[in-house]
Amino acid sequence: MICTVIQNKDLDGVLEALGNCEMAEIRLDRCRLSEEEIEECFSSDVPLVATCRIADVMLAEPGLTLSQAEKICEKRLVSAIEAGAAFVDVEIEASKEMAKRVRSRAHACGSVFIRSYHDFDSTPAKEDLVEKVDRCRYYGADLVKLVTMAHSQDDADRVLSLYDDYDPVTLIAFCMGEEGRQSRIECLKRGAQYSYAALTEDEAAAPGQWAAGDMANAVYGSRHFIGDAGQTVRMPASKSFAQRAIIAAALAEGESVLDGYTPCSDSEAAISVAQALGAEVTREKSTRNTDPQDASQSCETLHIKGTGASPGYVDIKDLNVGESGLLTRLMIPLSAVISSADVTIEGEKTLLGRPMKGADTMLAAFGVRLSSETVPMKVSGCLESGNASVSGKDGSQLISGLLMALPMTDGRSTVVVTRPKSIPYMFITLDVMKHFGVKVANEMGGDRAFFESGGDWSLCTEITFNVKGGQRYKAAEFSLEGDWSAAANFLVAGAVFGKVKVSGLDTKSLQADISIMDILMDAGASLSQEDGDDGPIAVQRAPLTAFSTDASNCPDLFPIVAVLAAFCQGCSRISGVDRLAHKESDRGKAILQMLDRMGVKAWTEENDMLIEGSSLAQRSLSGNLLKGGKYTSCHDHRMVMALKVAELGADSKIEIDDEECVGKSFPDFLDRFASAVGNNNNQL
Repeated sequence: MICTVIQNKDLDGVLEALGNCEMAEIRLDRCRLSEEEIEECFSSDVPLVATCRIADVMLAEPGLTLSQAEKICEKRLVSAIEAGAAFVDVEIEASKEMAKRVRSRAHACGSVFIRSYHDFDSTPAKEDLVEKVDRCRYYGADLVKLVTMAHSQDDADRVLSLYDDYDPVTLIAFCMGEEGRQSRIECLKRGAQYSYAALTEDEAAAPGQWAAGDMANAVYGSRHFIGDAGQTVRMPASKSFAQRAIIAAALAEGESVLDGYTPCSDSEAAISVAQALGAEVTREKSTRNTDPQDASQSCETLHIKGTGASPGYVDIKDLNVGESGLLTRLMIPLSAVISSADVTIEGEKTLLGRPMKGADTMLAAFGVRLSSETVPMKVSGCLESGNASVSGKDGSQLISGLLMALPMTDGRSTVVVTRPKSIPYMFITLDVMKHFGVKVANEMGGDRAFFESGGDWSLCTEITFNVKGGQRYKAAEFSLEGDWSAAANFLVAGAVFGKVKVSGLDTKSLQADISIMDILMDAGASLSQEDGDDGPIAVQRAPLTAFSTDASNCPDLFPIVAVLAAFCQGCSRISGVDRLAHKESDRGKAILQMLDRMGVKAWTEENDMLIEGSSLAQRSLSGNLLKGGKYTSCHDHRMVMALKVAELGADSKIEIDDEECVGKSFPDFLDRFASAVGNNNNQL
């Protein structure tokens, strides 16, 4: 990225300059800012570096002692850190005590701590350069900045050779002077997180510094980054919530109201099942969306007159669940409790080849028999209360079906889930059930690490559900929240290629795919939210570095997180490959094939996928953009979305063989994504 140096400005000047920067360094030693104004500047969404040189403060105020100047610098830097500075730069000449205090505050607030060395006269020998880098690292640097004056190309090459000795993510090394001018760009090609440029040619902070506009042209060419600050893209309703709520409303006595519904194939299949059970469903336009800048379709309000379901209340021979794996697994146990006859579960498209692993064993524990492990399958027998230990290694959806069905049986049941996966989705099920008047007690367990973590779901090894029988679903009013799995594609696009703002999401959501926020923050993205937990979320470009994450509980994120990793400098590790085999595609295999075709090195080690990434700037300068051309979606909606995001960083258009499969979860994705990213004809 290009970090524009802002100096010799007042508050208005700084704020005006920030409007044209992808990243900026604010020189607090040279800008006339009060403490309150520093806080205002560093609350910006633009990734900012806070710098306050002790020597420059003393130059501006000749009467100050070194100790007094250090205190002034420390106060300004801490104010910037606490306001949201992404990076804070302390020169190596600062006292150990002052640097240690600033570093401690930076780490407490999530800022990257830079130790910097400058030689304004010459470029030392290689061994001396190495000593300077090691010294900065020894004194606490997360990121080392080393800048010298070049008098020859050999000087610049010597500095750049440091990238052969150190992880590029931890080093920004280039030269001043005309002989060092190109090194300011070459460091990006070597993998530096960012380089420095002047706001204009007349405002250069050091000899040989590029103007930001000229550097952008040299690095990115004619590329236009995505994003319109005035546009907000509303996310569709979460189908995880919608499908569960539709079925619960169909089972309930009375009329339920579901607001914020947006149609997609899977949710429409749930409505068809509800109607097959005898529920009456009507629709009207929701008044939820009133923002004219909200580039999205209008939501609907569903009115569902339920059936007041009880055991054996209906005689149905078959149910068509469309292409929905969740709906299949919900209806297997539910049909066994509400139907007086055997029921054949039917489906279509990719669902027909997806095995329901472990379903026969799990259901047999409660008196139900299945004719096969794939759709179509006949469900025979009446679901009975009981006690069973079941494995969660194959996912949570069938367990969710049991949790919805067992409360309707006559007796108490206990379900002990070992090796639980996709834990958040079980709790989405319980949350929906609670809204419709049905409660299930639960207790999570694990080893010492689980309890010491305060109950981290990723460390949970067992969940016990205690189910009281004889319960009935009751009508409810339910507001459907936005879908985090859909939002992930927009958020990653903004984090890598510009800026995006999305709405309709709840940051207190139980949805597992809210993990995209943590993943993006770990990678270094700039994220902010307006107006509380359900306000719009904005993301924009920032220096992105490799990350490690466990996607076992959120396998739907895997494709888009893999694309993110391709643009994060370094080697990222994503755990949870074992959750990908039986999605709409063999998703793990599909992701590896996609990345290989794009020219991204990726491989698996046991249950982890490792992806070697490069920053967008490095890819652009190295001629290593993702390869365009013809790609297969494997008829997987998540793969289509990931491919559309990847196309923003490709050397030519990406053609996808089956884009229409996005209708499974997000029919308007292609139009809404095109609206969000604008004209992307100018490829890198």
